[in-house]
Amino acid sequence: MSKDKKGKEGESLFLNRELSWIEFDFRVMQQAEDSALPPLERLKFAAITASNADEFFMVRVGGLKMLQRQGGERPDPAGLAPSGQLAEISVRMHELVERQHACLQKEIEPQLRKGGIRRLRMEELSAAQLRHVEAMFEDFIFPVITPVAVPPDGEFPLLAGLGLALYVRLEGAPAEGGARHAIVAVPKGLARFLTLPGETGFGYILLEEIIRAYAGRLFPGVKVEECAAFRITRNADMSVRDDLAGDLMAQMREVLVERRESDCVRLEIEKQASKEARAFLRTALKVEDADVYAVPGPLDLAAFFRLANLPGYEAMKIEPWSPQAVPEAPPSEPMFEVLKRGNLLLLHPYESYDPVLRLVQEAAEDPNTLAIKQVLYRVSENSPVVAALMRAAERGKHVTALIELKARFDEARNIDWADALARTGAQVIYGVKGYKTHAKVCVVVRREPEGVARYVHYGTGNYNEKTARLYSDASFLTREEDYGADASVFFNTLTGYSQLAKFRKIEAAPLGIRPRLLELIEGEAVRSAQGEAAAIEAKMNSLEDPELIRALYQASQAGVKIRLNVRGICCLRPGVKGLSENISVLSIVDRYLEHARIFRFLNGGAPKLFLSSADWMPRNLDRRIELMVPVEDRACAERLSQILETCLADTKQSWRLLANGTYERRLPDARHPALRCQEAFQRGAEARAAAAAQQQAPVFEPQRPAEQKKQA
Repeated sequence: MSKDKKGKEGESLFLNRELSWIEFDFRVMQQAEDSALPPLERLKFAAITASNADEFFMVRVGGLKMLQRQGGERPDPAGLAPSGQLAEISVRMHELVERQHACLQKEIEPQLRKGGIRRLRMEELSAAQLRHVEAMFEDFIFPVITPVAVPPDGEFPLLAGLGLALYVRLEGAPAEGGARHAIVAVPKGLARFLTLPGETGFGYILLEEIIRAYAGRLFPGVKVEECAAFRITRNADMSVRDDLAGDLMAQMREVLVERRESDCVRLEIEKQASKEARAFLRTALKVEDADVYAVPGPLDLAAFFRLANLPGYEAMKIEPWSPQAVPEAPPSEPMFEVLKRGNLLLLHPYESYDPVLRLVQEAAEDPNTLAIKQVLYRVSENSPVVAALMRAAERGKHVTALIELKARFDEARNIDWADALARTGAQVIYGVKGYKTHAKVCVVVRREPEGVARYVHYGTGNYNEKTARLYSDASFLTREEDYGADASVFFNTLTGYSQLAKFRKIEAAPLGIRPRLLELIEGEAVRSAQGEAAAIEAKMNSLEDPELIRALYQASQAGVKIRLNVRGICCLRPGVKGLSENISVLSIVDRYLEHARIFRFLNGGAPKLFLSSADWMPRNLDRRIELMVPVEDRACAERLSQILETCLADTKQSWRLLANGTYERRLPDARHPALRCQEAFQRGAEARAAAAAQQQAPVFEPQRPAEQKKQA
């Protein structure tokens, strides 16, 4: 390993990316283990850890295994080769599984039972419930499921990744010399949680429990010796070669097919399954022992997320927070008029996402709108944004939609939306060859008495009204000429063949963001070395880029005070004497997923603030089309600075990263009073909305007799 990759005592300058990802899941798991939270909220966090783990295995473990098979043993910046990373991942993920199910069975489910939500097993059912379950099996389950025999040395059936299945061991005929095996895939089209009658509250049984109980009916005349639930995870780390000739949409469809047939990277199986069952599945699926997870509870814990939203059990949920109306953008006033009055900075989901939706929807209906151009990365299933773009195209407006077909796990939905938009006459671009387009920008071009005006939205989150209620993101809406001109140049560059041009204000990856960040970081280091005050505050999802991390180390050594709020992956080691003692890193885990990217540089007392779609990772800065947008409007910049400062002051839901890569809970003390940033943002939004409602002038309407009303 080269010297610059090690600290003074030989320790790597960097933390491993994959282990840092897992550490985030453990922080989420501690929310599930928090007895102060109501049980359905705890169940939600446990389900999130399982969903995160599913993606981790599909993408990160899948990629590492491909590297290992190809003979790649080159170490990562932290000094770990793929084989070493896989070994450590296995240890930590086995720990996580044990903690998930210990928490579920010993803490969460007993609390749920007290509140009336009960998961029952077959042996716990009453006679009436047994009759109901049997009828369900005969009428709805048996006609759908299909058992598949697996002959000796025969082909194993193709199973869907992340789908539940049952391994069945059948008694073999004496002449056959042993047991016979079969697989029963649990249909995804059937409800996993089946409601039971006669229960006070909500009693349910899992679908796989019913199939197991009646497995004998699938194999008449043959004794079922064992029936065990299992689940496989397939490698999803595959992409198109869009540097080659061919139809990108057709290639994306091929990728979706490949994922259904890719290698198994994880086998989850019930802990009570026999050694014979495990050995058979391991051999058939070509899975190493380290990739077998014996689960001491229900498989697919991520599916329990839907129980967390069960209606009618509000006492077992957290207090609901509603997105608040934005006083500066009343629903009665068109967004064009709002933005003529001034710029708008929004913090979602505390403030409603409606102004962003309204900008697109009103533009679609407005006769003076000439064009709408928008990047779509992840949109909802019934997207009002896409519906508005389709209406605009049908009304003859020039609509350009850059739909990123390579948005992982949203490829199929994006393909469908691309087809639908193209049929309405919109100009559809399938991203940019060789890159993913991850920028969040929409520009509306409008004819006005004084000439053509451009209204722009720059954001940190996707144009998805559903995740806008779950993710904490920021939006900047403006009518200023420079921002509009930059948005037009950006779209013209992506839809044509030109290189990224010089912008007036914004910066774009892959060419401009990293150099600009390095320049800003170096500027703070130079000022500090000259005795001036210097500081960097930044909020992001992930920090992995080695070049930026080295620049931050150098700035720290120059005396720059650096405070970072990094939600998930962080490969920087903070607090190392002589290297990073001026750097602190916090991670906030609360009810909303922290997603906004906000950067602040002191700049000699004239702070520079930015919103960005990009995390500080090589993939964002080198392999994606991203935007970094300066917020210079005084009121918006001051508010953005306050948002960043509030996040960095959190002492109730934040965790401090230590130099060894572990995290400790940050607690209030004499210097840092108790503060929960997400609650502060919600209460602040509520207060602003209430104050605006009180200031509205009342409209007085006289009460008249009924006859006078008729005459009037």
